[in-house]
Amino acid sequence: MTESTARHTPGTPCWVSLMVHGLGATQEFYGALFGWEFRPGPEQLGPYVRALLDDHEVAGIGQLPADRHLPVAWTPYLATDDADTTADTIRHCGGTVGVGPLDAGEAGRMAIGSDSVGAVFGVWQAAQHIGASGAGRPGTPVWNELITHETASVGKFYSCLFEYHEQPVVSADLDYVTLRLDGRAVAGIHGVGDVLPREHGPHWMTYFEIEDVDEAAVRVTELGGDLLRAPCDSAHGRLATVADPEGAVFSVVRSAD
Repeated sequence: MTESTARHTPGTPCWVSLMVHGLGATQEFYGALFGWEFRPGPEQLGPYVRALLDDHEVAGIGQLPADRHLPVAWTPYLATDDADTTADTIRHCGGTVGVGPLDAGEAGRMAIGSDSVGAVFGVWQAAQHIGASGAGRPGTPVWNELITHETASVGKFYSCLFEYHEQPVVSADLDYVTLRLDGRAVAGIHGVGDVLPREHGPHWMTYFEIEDVDEAAVRVTELGGDLLRAPCDSAHGRLATVADPEGAVFSVVRSAD
């Protein structure tokens, strides 16, 4: 297993995972889009695979039980040194814990919760599995951003949870806060007001690096997914927002040099 040996600073997004109804079909979609290959495990999570790119583990995909009708969505995991303490802090800061904390074999210990506005995220206490590696290359997650109504209240939740420094964007028409750790930007919170889709509610968005955003947008639809936001240029690069065949929303980006 080829992985980084350095542990992630607590609060840093270190992994993304997706729970779906059709594991095989989902592997085919992301394998064709990103060039991922797959390795099974850990067994404690049920039918579950880790996606690999050039032998670097980049994401996880699991299968939902047939009787669980949950929203299909990419979930970011934030690194922690103690999943149990972080779960207690989630509750103390106004969130909820829906799964765990529980052991994922020898890989680590995890919990899944929701923040003060209901957006779902995970926490990961690494053991043998540190998290994603190979970041920055096409096919890897490069950014995670919370899409919500407004940043102020939920920003307090995350700053209560981890030692983030909030850096707001100074703009009359943009409600955006960057979460920083040790001087480094690690995630964002984007307040979009009433533009937030009612069917999604507040949610985390994962951005995957891609060589050609326009080509990827076409490829997504060819593979049975949907184009939700056409390719456009931004200060951070060219990007598009799409959904896989089961409706999991994510963005693809060609980061600016």
